[in-house]
Amino acid sequence: MTTANVAAVETVPFDVDSIRKDFPILRQQMRGHPLVYLDNAATTQKPQLVLDTLARYYAAGNANIHRGVYELSEDATAAYDGARSKVKQLLNAASSREIVFTRNSTESINLVAQTFGRQHLKAGDEVLITHMEHHSNIVPWQLLCEQCDAELRVAPIDETGTLQLDEFERLLGPRTRLVSVVHLSNSLGTINPVQTIVEMAHRHGIPVLIDGSQAVYHMPVDVQALGCDFYVFTGHKLYGPTGIGVLYGREDLLEKMPPYQGGGDMIQSVTFAKTTYAELPNKFEAGTPHIAGAVGLGAAVDYLHKIGFDGIGSHEADLLAYGAEALADVDGLRLIGTAAKKASILSFVMEGAHPHDIGTIVDRDGVAIRTGHHCTQPVMDRFDIPATARASIAMYNTRDELDALARALKRVREMFPA
Repeated sequence: MTTANVAAVETVPFDVDSIRKDFPILRQQMRGHPLVYLDNAATTQKPQLVLDTLARYYAAGNANIHRGVYELSEDATAAYDGARSKVKQLLNAASSREIVFTRNSTESINLVAQTFGRQHLKAGDEVLITHMEHHSNIVPWQLLCEQCDAELRVAPIDETGTLQLDEFERLLGPRTRLVSVVHLSNSLGTINPVQTIVEMAHRHGIPVLIDGSQAVYHMPVDVQALGCDFYVFTGHKLYGPTGIGVLYGREDLLEKMPPYQGGGDMIQSVTFAKTTYAELPNKFEAGTPHIAGAVGLGAAVDYLHKIGFDGIGSHEADLLAYGAEALADVDGLRLIGTAAKKASILSFVMEGAHPHDIGTIVDRDGVAIRTGHHCTQPVMDRFDIPATARASIAMYNTRDELDALARALKRVREMFPA
């Protein structure tokens, strides 16, 4: 199967109309209107390349990986390992041994919490996160702290949704054993200064995990330049399949961590007396993995490289500014999350209209947005609101679609006068 190849992908000039043709789902109509898909922070749509790769794998390349001596299994193994190499290139990891496939970012964080965390936390120790974290970067640390009688500390954010770095640094103490912080907030759009955060933590000898779920499909990520110890993301937000995620970990740390789960494929030898474990990264991949998901993720990485982050970044920055201006023209609408450095997210509330009503009404015009707390209930508490409506941007969105959103929101305003 050619999916195993890890070759340079030539970048093409950015052309949103051409890109949209690669996403068949965008051609359909919803409730008699063209689909305006602005829920990309929840999941992105999939390009034809990914769909074709998945179909081809199941039609002509499906076999279990490793230990198969027949050609089909060898091809499937090569495709799976090739996908790992593509992710290594995407993140600029030092080695493919540092790339562990998981189900999603949530599992990646839980893996670190229950292996590295259990190794290093004792009673009275601390884990430091921020107020803008997704529940997936809160609950695993709460569970760990309960298990170890440790404490979860939280760095505050200001009224714009910006991390208060001076308070963050103040909370780095002699009992801090790990920092875990989001790269790009899914409910505010804030881009955290993660390289600065890593440098601050490392001055105290504290390792750092970065949740890159919202960042990796908007901007280039170089884990070596960032200097982080762990970096996690999920495939379905990177234009890839659901059910496949990634944990990057520094090889020296992964080597010392115990397995997260036991079973087949993560072992070297098994007797009733003792089991020895496989080399990295297989030590952390128990059982039959999501082979097709990994292969599909590799195709998504190829697609992103073809489009290029320079074009993606410029286009999405233009859309974010244009969208903010368009929403400012809607009476009684207030943006939640106005940090100076932000991307992709337009979260808002409207006076007199509940976010769920907003989402239901704009859906009548074919506009798909997300409403609720976005798995960030502490963020909602910080701004003293129950929920927001959220439009989130991807590379295939257009100014016309943001105009359609603004028109639909003005209809909401007519139904719910301020």
